[in-house]
Amino acid sequence: MKFTSAHSVRLLQLLFLFPLLNGLTYGQRSSVPADNRAAIREADIKRDLFAIAGDHFRGREAGTLDELKASVWIAEQMRAMGIEPAGDDGTYFQFFHIQRTRITETSRLSIGNHNLTHGQDAFILAPAIASVDAPLVFVGQGTPEDLAKVDIKGKAVALEFSGTAPAELSYRRFLFGTMTRRANELIKAGALAVLWVSNKDAQFYFERWTTGLERGRYDLPGGPNTRVFTQAPTVWLPASAMDWIKQPGQQFTNVVNVESFNYPSVNIVGKIPGTDPTLKNEYVLFSTHQDHDGVRRAVAGDSIWNGADDNGTGCAAVLAIGRAFVQKPAKRSALIVFHGAEERGLLGSRYYSAKPTVPRESIVAVLNGEMMGRNAPDSAALLGSQPPHLNSVALVNSALAANQSLTKFKLDTLWDKAEHPEGWYFRSDHLPYARLNIPAICFTSLLHPDYHTPKDEPERINIQKLTNMTRWMYLTGWTVANRPDRPDVVSGFKLER
Repeated sequence: MKFTSAHSVRLLQLLFLFPLLNGLTYGQRSSVPADNRAAIREADIKRDLFAIAGDHFRGREAGTLDELKASVWIAEQMRAMGIEPAGDDGTYFQFFHIQRTRITETSRLSIGNHNLTHGQDAFILAPAIASVDAPLVFVGQGTPEDLAKVDIKGKAVALEFSGTAPAELSYRRFLFGTMTRRANELIKAGALAVLWVSNKDAQFYFERWTTGLERGRYDLPGGPNTRVFTQAPTVWLPASAMDWIKQPGQQFTNVVNVESFNYPSVNIVGKIPGTDPTLKNEYVLFSTHQDHDGVRRAVAGDSIWNGADDNGTGCAAVLAIGRAFVQKPAKRSALIVFHGAEERGLLGSRYYSAKPTVPRESIVAVLNGEMMGRNAPDSAALLGSQPPHLNSVALVNSALAANQSLTKFKLDTLWDKAEHPEGWYFRSDHLPYARLNIPAICFTSLLHPDYHTPKDEPERINIQKLTNMTRWMYLTGWTVANRPDRPDVVSGFKLER
């Protein structure tokens, strides 16, 4: 039999698992007391999922009253089950500010006799102050041959998006990266503005992803996304604009004004004290996020983007885990954190990891739950389980052992690879902790077609799978919380970006 790279990967997996299967990994199994997995029940998880992800909280958009109302509901569930407050000033809450930078309603955009509205007919890719009044030229797909035929200096340049994403890059990242890079090249060559017209593939993302662009940029105050530039505008148009954009002699007029302001979001924090006199001063952090995309453009008559899988499932799971720890505490303390504004750029987890309400060095591991209830019932993934994302062998071994002994999911290893086009490891709340060298992993059942659409409804969640994912996450944390040694940190751990 020919020995292929696939065989090499399988051999490495077996070598990695061999100590695990022989009980020689981090700590001894006999040192872990019996767990309380029976406390994690489908009925509780279903009830909490339908409550947090139902229409009542209107999609829980970060920084809105809907997110705050959902956060109060979560805190009340924690109080009722006996989780102690561990936020600021003896409460369950840690408030922080979002800084939002957006294009104002006074901004104007017109091409010939077409008056366009940002957020509906066109999208300005960056909220930069600009004022342009220039003739428009269409340059096809912007190939060197196309550009050689036209003098673009002092002009607004329109071109059709084209190209195929390389294997190591998702089409979404390829699209935005190409539009930004090529626009900068054309601006350096003298263009006063760049207008992208969607082809068939780009039109899918124009319809799906531009609901975020219309809202502007978000960051913690003073972060890199808060900066306002004065630069030539880059405009994204729908495929339908191709019917009229080619007409000669049109004038492009664009006046962009920008405003920036702060408003609150919140982390919800609770704890279950440990039973060991010494180990109770250390914490296993169970992480998730409560926000989603709120009320947006209606799709098939539905304007509430519920975020049932993203991340109502994580909320229901972490509440269930908290309930199990209250009924039977571990030697180490359990720290329960619901992060606000994850969808706006991991803002809550960035804030909490920088300003934790317990000593940062006391957090021995972070177990994050993100989208845990869709796709095949026997499949799942563990982000942070392989280099360069692996930052704790002991923590990963505990998760693999828990899966093997209890849930037996077939683990997808592709999405955790550095070359995976979606860069999924970098898109959830374990990341800020891993960057601080805190052992961190993420339990997920991965993306699906309803991701970030109004179709992500509670009725579409596989409750049995979500319950199994929750038990897997719980058993991993229970093991870590009872072992005598805290998980290791891989020496020289460094992410690829």
